[in-house]
Amino acid sequence: MIRINDSITIEDWELTEQFVRSGGPGGQNVNKVATAVELRFEAQRSPNLPDAVKSRLKRLAGRRWTTDGAIVLKVDETRHQSRNREIARDRLAELITKALERPRRRIPTRPTLGSKRRRLAAKKQRGEVKALRGPVDRDS
Repeated sequence: MIRINDSITIEDWELTEQFVRSGGPGGQNVNKVATAVELRFEAQRSPNLPDAVKSRLKRLAGRRWTTDGAIVLKVDETRHQSRNREIARDRLAELITKALERPRRRIPTRPTLGSKRRRLAAKKQRGEVKALRGPVDRDS
């Protein structure tokens, strides 16, 4: 069981862990021992998560979200199975914690009159500089 906050806990039946062989360096030990962990969390079916949190979680998870509504995290950072398992559970808890934060509503603002005037004055000055770059009249 993973405790996210006072009201949300992830039960063990919602999590599936599968240990696989990890790639990368490690010598012959990599070929023999399954130390990497694939943690699968059935987020869509979870009764503990509100619908708003599920939708934010789907957006945050990105390609880790599967078509059947699960989050799959693969961790192969260390050579120890138990440590990789802890890291995967911590990452899942962190992801859910981020999804719990309600995004602040953006209030559109308008530019001030002074900023509009400064912008137009700068444009006018730049235009005058460019106008002086024209061909030189030799007669005058």
